[in-house]
Amino acid sequence: MVTTLASLVVVPAYAKRGFQQGIQILVDGELYYLAGPPSINDVPGHYWVMAGPNQLVGKHYNTGPPGTPFETQGWSSDAPDGELLYIVHAIIDEWSLSDAMHYASRGYVHYHELVKVSDGTLHPSKVVWLKHTARTTFTLDGGPAAWSPTPPPQVPYWHEVTPGVDFEFPNNYLIPYSPP
Repeated sequence: MVTTLASLVVVPAYAKRGFQQGIQILVDGELYYLAGPPSINDVPGHYWVMAGPNQLVGKHYNTGPPGTPFETQGWSSDAPDGELLYIVHAIIDEWSLSDAMHYASRGYVHYHELVKVSDGTLHPSKVVWLKHTARTTFTLDGGPAAWSPTPPPQVPYWHEVTPGVDFEFPNNYLIPYSPP
């Protein structure tokens, strides 16, 4: 279900056909969402649909969190606002060094935490592994708000993206997951 605040983000109508921002996922008998800004309870610019019990497919658009300087062109300064940048495949699984290496070799170089809907705590062991497959050519630079007043590459994940699996998407796979 899309929240009122999330619906303020301008995204093409076709993005919403079965895909939703702020998706709630049943993991180990509890509902979780993907960690992100509190206003959307999700990763900015991402819309999801379940693709199996431990998998999601997402559409990653060039939009950012509502009400912030990153709201428009939140991921890329040279791609149009609202453009579909990536198709994202997500797998829910535990973090371990061997899993991290295995997933990274297949393009899952980034993970997000799962936040329990009922109390806001993190899942004790599982994360969402993300593989971003670019649909177009653009610069991933955080959009104009990220590098103002000086141009990239001051943004740590700045890079040119071409169609295909983006192995340079902000890598965090080697950062151990250890919730409090």
